[in-house]
Amino acid sequence: MYRIFCESYRNYIKLFDKNSYRLQIANDFELLTDVRKYEEEKSKQSQQYKRISDLMNYIKENTKRFPRLKAFLWTLQSRNIDAKKFNVANEEDLEEQTKLINSFIKLAYWY
Repeated sequence: MYRIFCESYRNYIKLFDKNSYRLQIANDFELLTDVRKYEEEKSKQSQQYKRISDLMNYIKENTKRFPRLKAFLWTLQSRNIDAKKFNVANEEDLEEQTKLINSFIKLAYWY
């Protein structure tokens, strides 16, 4: 599942202009695909790290709506990527990011 997410993310970012909203909401996913970078950003307590933590928390709170993402959260937790609430991300972006991850898991961007 994690490999599907990472490859789908790489395929997805090739599809959009850098100023596109769809690409902007996906940019934070980079931390999910690179554990070393995630750890760096976590140690700095960067905004990107906080947004990803908010996203993981949002997904965790919405697994009834997105049941496939529960297993995805487990794969992230096995890589020490955890949910934590910082309240820096807005709800609209969190919802769109969650839907996007769900579409990755459903192989929508898998080639």
